Amino acid sequence: MKTYFDCMPCFIRQALDAARMVTDDEQIHEQVLREVLRLASNMDMRQSPPLMGQQIHHLIRKLTGVHDPYLEMKDRFNKLALEMYPELKERVETSIDPFETAVRLAIAGNIIDLGVKTELAESEIEKTIAQSLTDPLDTEAMKEFRNATTQAKDILYIGDNAGEIVFDRLLIEQLPCENITFVVKTGPIINDATMEDAQIVGLTDIVNVIDNGSDAPGTILESCSQDFRRRFNEADLVIAKGQGNYETLSNVNKNIFFLLKAKCPVLAEHLGCEIGTVVLRRQSNIYLEGVKNENKGIFGKV
Repeated sequence: MKTYFDCMPCFIRQALDAARMVTDDEQIHEQVLREVLRLASNMDMRQSPPLMGQQIHHLIRKLTGVHDPYLEMKDRFNKLALEMYPELKERVETSIDPFETAVRLAIAGNIIDLGVKTELAESEIEKTIAQSLTDPLDTEAMKEFRNATTQAKDILYIGDNAGEIVFDRLLIEQLPCENITFVVKTGPIINDATMEDAQIVGLTDIVNVIDNGSDAPGTILESCSQDFRRRFNEADLVIAKGQGNYETLSNVNKNIFFLLKAKCPVLAEHLGCEIGTVVLRRQSNIYLEGVKNENKGIFGKV
């Protein structure tokens, strides 16, 4: 997915939010703003938004001297999600369809995205859980996903955010864990999950966990490690969580299922849905640039 003009205000907002989280120095805020504007003016719009996000957060770490501006918030949401886990697990196990319930909860966890919204109340997470359990979800995609997870012998599950990965655990526990490799980021970027987060929430106790060799807020394959790219190519099935992974993998020819909440207007239009929609989409059904859509005008289904 390329970068659109409407992504630019989000880049600036995200940069200022991150800078203000770690320092009250307005001179640094101004320096961050000017440097981000410079980066934006020179960026290749054919590249995905997470590439710009990676550059922005490298810049913020350099100017503020803070290695992980979101560390405290990641710890907070890991703890909150772990507190919710026993009740959510019981909800899965006592539901009519535990697999579908776990899928819906995994998608609900994608609300814990501090790149889209820095302030996130517990009540908003609870509201999202309730909505995700009842909102319409593509029944054909659910059937295909259920079959794919049953048949695949090598599943690569690409995670997204700290806290959210507790919700992913609920789904992983409904799958053949011995066939799953869970993927985290090599280094901190926004509130994306790292190996430390996977250890904190217990994922390393139930599945093999690897990092992708990159700290981009998505999966930019050319910036990932050779070992990760090999694992990606060899996998029978890829499960990709969140907007950043959709933005970076939506044009990759691979058996991928995307699980996410549509949280911004650009992505919602690209997916052909409303903001807030729970999305389970197989790669073959996604919206790609450059193909005219009769309803939307700029996007088309292939």
